[in-house]
Amino acid sequence: MTGTGRMTRAGWAFLIVAGLLSVPGLAFGQYATSMPGTEAYTGSRADEGRQATDSLLVVDLPEALRRAAQVDPNYVAALRQVGDAEWVRRQAWSAFLLPSIDFRWSYAKFSSEQFNIGTGELTDELTQASLGGQYDIFRGGAKIFDMRGAGAEVEGAKAGELAQRFETALGTEADYYEVIAQVELRRVAAERVRRAEQQLAVARARVLSGAAVQTDSLQLVLELTRAQVDLLRQEATVTVSRLQLGRRVGHSGPVDAVPLDSIPTGPLPIAQDSAYREALYSSPTVEVARAAARVANEAFKSERSSYLPTISLFGQWAGFDDALVPDATTRTTYGVALNFPIWNGAVRELNVYRASTRRQVAEVARNDREREVGRDIIAAYQAYETARASAELAAHAVVVARENLRVQQERYQAGASTILDLITAQVAQTEAEAELVQARFTTRLALAAVEAILGRRVFDR
Repeated sequence: MTGTGRMTRAGWAFLIVAGLLSVPGLAFGQYATSMPGTEAYTGSRADEGRQATDSLLVVDLPEALRRAAQVDPNYVAALRQVGDAEWVRRQAWSAFLLPSIDFRWSYAKFSSEQFNIGTGELTDELTQASLGGQYDIFRGGAKIFDMRGAGAEVEGAKAGELAQRFETALGTEADYYEVIAQVELRRVAAERVRRAEQQLAVARARVLSGAAVQTDSLQLVLELTRAQVDLLRQEATVTVSRLQLGRRVGHSGPVDAVPLDSIPTGPLPIAQDSAYREALYSSPTVEVARAAARVANEAFKSERSSYLPTISLFGQWAGFDDALVPDATTRTTYGVALNFPIWNGAVRELNVYRASTRRQVAEVARNDREREVGRDIIAAYQAYETARASAELAAHAVVVARENLRVQQERYQAGASTILDLITAQVAQTEAEAELVQARFTTRLALAAVEAILGRRVFDR
């Protein structure tokens, strides 16, 4: 009878673990992002080499944020975008301050002799070289508009880097807290198994003494089986969450999270109205949208400047000879040129219209982003306050559930209550402890969401 029971539980364990591992996306709430750095992390493989094959890499939150930033492709792309925007600005300033310079050299061999403009004789060789430059002193203001647009693009890229930094941090913290929460839920499940085993021993003793009927022990066997199944499921979930954290921090295996000493228990150190105004004024995502609107506006002005003439200074030196260095005859040219396009088949008008469309779309997108951020900061603020209050209530519920279980245990041993009352109290304590874990997880995650919107840390952590 006992051996058969063990085989039955083993069979259940195998089927449940196999089923859990065959279902994709079972990990609790995976998010996409982490906290950044500016250099590629090169120590990951060395760290892995130092880990024993049966060991588990353990990281704290700052280490997880640092590692994740260096392997997150979204943040790396945002960081490189800043460098790209800087080069665009350098190019705009170069076009504003410096002329364009061009050097050419050619050597030709003819099948028959021809007149050589350099030597003034008939030769079968001709060498030409030229050095020219041109500087646009007036392009209808396009150069100024291009510089302004490039500056706005740099500001937008920097704001985008900051926004992605906190988005990456949000994802990393979500995965980090996920591991902590699932480990805590595994502890809760293990405690449920332990309590069921203890109560089963008590129930069997009472059945043997005649103080209880056989169904009492059967009910507790059923509760123990359910608790063991729940523990198996939680073990699988812990494994998956650790693998997700390992992926997030650039480790090719599971990674455990160092438990946090405490959770933020007080209200946010900023009022809701102040958070709303700050988000509208300085949220990185709002800054990105505003910069995009400025870039589109300057691009429209630059396109519209094509209706005005272009005035340029130019100069050129040219040399001709039959030798490799053409210095037999040299000529120098310099002057002023004016280019006034009158009609080019409506290409100019089409470009202006398209630039106007992009400007209008960017302005509408900016306004919509401001409204979206205003909504998001209020939602995140309320989510944090709700989760914080829920955590306090859940902690109180755990105290009540433990006391209720203690009373029910004493009543059952005294024969004053039924086995169903005892099992109900056990399940209630397990649920209360699980709800407390989830409430703490939600509180931390809601705080990370507030910080991602504001683009700064709210508490010193």
